[in-house]
Amino acid sequence: MYKTQGAIGRRSVLKGVGAIGATALIGTPYVARAQANTIRIGVPTILSGRVAILGESSRAALEMAAREINEAGGLKGREVEMIFRDTKASPDEAARVTRELVNSEDCGIIIDAEASTGAFAVQEVVRELGVLCLHTNSETSSLTADPKIRSETAFRCARQGIHDAVAGGLYASEISKAENKRRWMSASPDYAYGRDNTAQFLEYLQLYDDQVEVIDQVWPKLFEPDYTTYATRILQQEPDALYSALWGGDLVAFIEQSNLYGLFGGNTSFFSGSLADPPILSAINRLPAGLHSVYRYDPQYPETDANRTFAETYKGDAGYYPTNWAWQTYTAMQFVAEALRRAGGDADAKSLAGEIAGMEIDVPFATNGKVQMREDDHTLINYPVAWGITKSDPSSMTGWNAGDWSEILAQEKEWKQRQGYL
Repeated sequence: MYKTQGAIGRRSVLKGVGAIGATALIGTPYVARAQANTIRIGVPTILSGRVAILGESSRAALEMAAREINEAGGLKGREVEMIFRDTKASPDEAARVTRELVNSEDCGIIIDAEASTGAFAVQEVVRELGVLCLHTNSETSSLTADPKIRSETAFRCARQGIHDAVAGGLYASEISKAENKRRWMSASPDYAYGRDNTAQFLEYLQLYDDQVEVIDQVWPKLFEPDYTTYATRILQQEPDALYSALWGGDLVAFIEQSNLYGLFGGNTSFFSGSLADPPILSAINRLPAGLHSVYRYDPQYPETDANRTFAETYKGDAGYYPTNWAWQTYTAMQFVAEALRRAGGDADAKSLAGEIAGMEIDVPFATNGKVQMREDDHTLINYPVAWGITKSDPSSMTGWNAGDWSEILAQEKEWKQRQGYL
């Protein structure tokens, strides 16, 4: 049996949609115990409140991965033990529990399943303590793109905003040209990820179609309870298209409230950076057909036996199909496990980081079967970047249009140069 603390229940994931011991000095780099019987992995994540689906689906994926590793004999005979802590979507709490996981719980490895708001706080802690960290949910590009923020022992095992922006801008521009949808608005959460993601999407949309005009932007607060004023403002301006970086319970609430005003029944096309997660799609009481979304996760894409097996195994454990956060955290565990195997079970952070940098692994989700942890900036590449449209019956996605990674990487390099990151 694998070991875990804070095991996930079978409750609805959208409920509320709304080594050194305790005497170690804070700030002292972590030193793993050479004779430890278990490999303790700490996981700060959101397990309560409106966006608890992020943490709960991440936890289910990590428990699944840990069980598979331990049932196969562990890593060099050592079992993996996952220790979860609820950050309550608070950056200060994320920093606090990360310190606790390292200094009091003897976790030499951190899988940071936090949103962007908390990931930057976690990054500062792991940089100070010198532990291995894989960020699995933060998509804000600067977390790994900006060399001033990077840490030699921290990686991003998640999609990145700039990658989605290039693919999304190209995809949306083809529609804007073909259907003459040149008047755009945006409705995105008012914090770093929402503003960063939206700015990048619109930048590349206008790069590929210079006739696009952004006529207005609205910025709901994170976890906003009422989207009425935003929906009516959008309707009054009658844009041809609307982009949104809302996610989780906020996105569900926005779509359901906007349905009451007929926002999606007219001529406004909707493009989302987060809609295509199976539990999100199924949580919307009346999902409109024809909404556009970047790939998050789909049991039918890519159409491979490995992907279907992963989806059904995860669903058997969690009671619902995987989210984007699920495949990302599961992939992080594959990187950690492979690094530990290559390092002979040595849990030293710098040794493991040296193994992970540049590593390519097999995963069920990538269209070519492999993803890579890029060596120079410790970020994931070659994961699925595709756009599709919603079907209302059953609630799902169809018509996937895969992004071109050669174009994505070329544009990303130019973007990094403009930002002064190279």
